[in-house]
Parts: sequence; structure tokens; C-alpha cells
Amino acid sequence: MALVKLQTEHFRNLSPAPVSFSPSFNLLYGENGSGKTSILEAIGYLGLGRSFRVSRHQAVVSHGEHRFTVFGGLDCGFDDTGLGEAGEVIHRLGIARDVAQKETMLRVDGEGVRSLSALAAHLPVSVIDPGVFDVVAGGPGKRRQFLDWAVFHVEHSFASTWQQCQRVTSQRNQTLRNGRLDESLLRVWDAQYTALSERITEVRQSTFDLFKTHFEALVAEVDIGWTQGLKLEFYPGWDTSQSLVDILANHREQERRMGHTLYGPNRADIRLKFQGRPVAETFSRGQQKTLVILMKIAQGSILSEMGKQVTFLLDDINAELDIGHRAMLASKLRSLGCQVFITSIEHPEPDVLWPGEEAPDYRMFHVEHGKLTEE
Repeated sequence: MALVKLQTEHFRNLSPAPVSFSPSFNLLYGENGSGKTSILEAIGYLGLGRSFRVSRHQAVVSHGEHRFTVFGGLDCGFDDTGLGEAGEVIHRLGIARDVAQKETMLRVDGEGVRSLSALAAHLPVSVIDPGVFDVVAGGPGKRRQFLDWAVFHVEHSFASTWQQCQRVTSQRNQTLRNGRLDESLLRVWDAQYTALSERITEVRQSTFDLFKTHFEALVAEVDIGWTQGLKLEFYPGWDTSQSLVDILANHREQERRMGHTLYGPNRADIRLKFQGRPVAETFSRGQQKTLVILMKIAQGSILSEMGKQVTFLLDDINAELDIGHRAMLASKLRSLGCQVFITSIEHPEPDVLWPGEEAPDYRMFHVEHGKLTEE
């Protein structure tokens, strides 16, 4: 499905006027501070339930207000059920946050829902902004987050299993931090933690295998020389030559000293190596950016094959990518049928994004003082 309608209230500096978007490409341009990224941020709230820019909800509320709201209308996307035509709203999503009361309200088609996953399942949102390149250069948490986005959309039960695992991990950590170690209680948490860890690892591994297949096919298409020595491996968070329950028992004293769980899915990683060394140490900044883009496209390819349309938010890519990489990204996302929002300071030039080919259906907007004007 694609986001074809958007309306906000008290969200940063955005105008409350409703806006209609193309289910294909949307090109937004304007000066710094005009509200371009805020539009992407509002869209991100509908698919992620949070900001991709800041960690606090308070930061996005308009000055002097205590609550913001974001409404979105989705069309049928790839759906072939005949329920609607492209651009016609068939689903409505809404999220509101009262920062004073610290309450979040979620709605899908007018009905209240309790889980953010209900919104995310309708609108898979993938962000490519300057911060995304930490997937390569950053710590394992960034790569876990990258992998788990795909796992969630491939296997929706993953979200609830991961939440259960987080709760058990918290209880286990609390037991480890107690002054006097309760071995019998810890064995109970170990059993629950191990069972959940194995379920999580199974779906992560199967999704990673799927991702790797799509990634390798993509690399073969683009024919980039330095990818020849590139290896991607999934590390589940412990040495699987031993059972996790044995590893936990054998490292009991180490975990007690540290006060938290050291082995399991909370330590999982995608290990990226070139000729046996981490790519963060061997690749240039430009190569790292290209690698992340290829990884993001491969993710989109997985969902496209499943009949799901991904909404990509590309924030200020002119500052991060050269013309050739921008064209490659635009062309690949077009071939996957993704919905794409691209922001830039300069006026977008479709013939630069799609050189040598006819531009897809797109809508272009000038953004000024939080208001979009279509050209």
C-alpha cells in the first residue's frame, strides 16, 4: 500500500492542510528549515511509530502545544483484490501523542488499536538519511535493527516474541543484579529465555538467508568490483556449537559481575567483512554508503516479492550520494514498485534521476514554512 493522503496537527512547523501524494515518486524541495524533513518524519510516525530524527516525542510538537496528531490515507498498492484503484483511499491510519499525559493513541480504519505493529504492518517505511550509514560503521544494534525491520514484515509474530524476550531478559538481569544469586530462580528465567531466543533466532536466520539471496542477486546486476570479496554472515548472539542454556550456566559468574545478560539474541549481529576484515575498517566512506544502499534495496526486494509495497523516505540524498548512485537508487526502487519520497534543497531534475529513460509518474512539491505547494 502507498500513502496517498497526509494531514497533521501541531506537528513541528507543518501546515494542517491535507496533502495528496503520488503512490509512486514524490519530489520535495525547499530551503533548509522549510519543513521537508518534517514531512518525512510525520510519514515515518505512521509506519514506525516514532521519529527517525529524535528520541523524544516532545521534540516534534509545535511550540506551545502538548499534543500532535498524524493522519494518513492508504491506497490498495499491489493489492489485486479489486477493493480499490491506485490513489483511492481504502485504509486510514492515525497516531496521536499527548506529551503532557504521556499517552499514545493509535487508530486503523477508525478503530483503536494497542500495538504500533498494527500501523507498521499496513505501511512498511524504510528511511535512507545521513544516519542510516551507521548500519555499516556503527555498532551491532544498528544492524540488528536493520535485520529486525525485515523480520517483522516477513513474520509478524516476531514482534510479540521479541517483546516477550525483552521482558524475560529484564527479569533475568534483575535476578543477576541481586546481592545474593538465586540459582533456582535464574534457571527458570534461563529456560524461558532460551526457548524464546531459539524462536527469535530461527526467524532471524531464515529472513537473513532470504535477504542474502536478494542482496547477492542485486550485486550481480550492478557489477561493482569491490563486492567480490564481500561476505555477509548472521551471528545469532552466541556460539551455536554449544546450547545457549549451557553457555549461560558456564558464564554465570561473568554475567553476575556484569549485572546483565551477555549471550543471546540481544547480541545478534550481521557481520560484514571484506577479505576477512570488517568493512568498517577497510571500506571508504563512499563504499560504505553504496553498501548500505544495496542492503536497503535488497530489503525492499524481499517485500516486493511478497506483494508488499515499501514506502522509502530519502532525506537530502543529494548531500550524501553522487549523481550516479542517486540514479541507481531511483531506478531500482522504481523497478520494485516502491513508493518514494525524495527531499532536496535544489529543484529536482527528473532527467538526472532517470537518465536515458522516461520518468515514472511523480508529483513535485515546493516546501516553504511547512506548507507544500504542488508544481
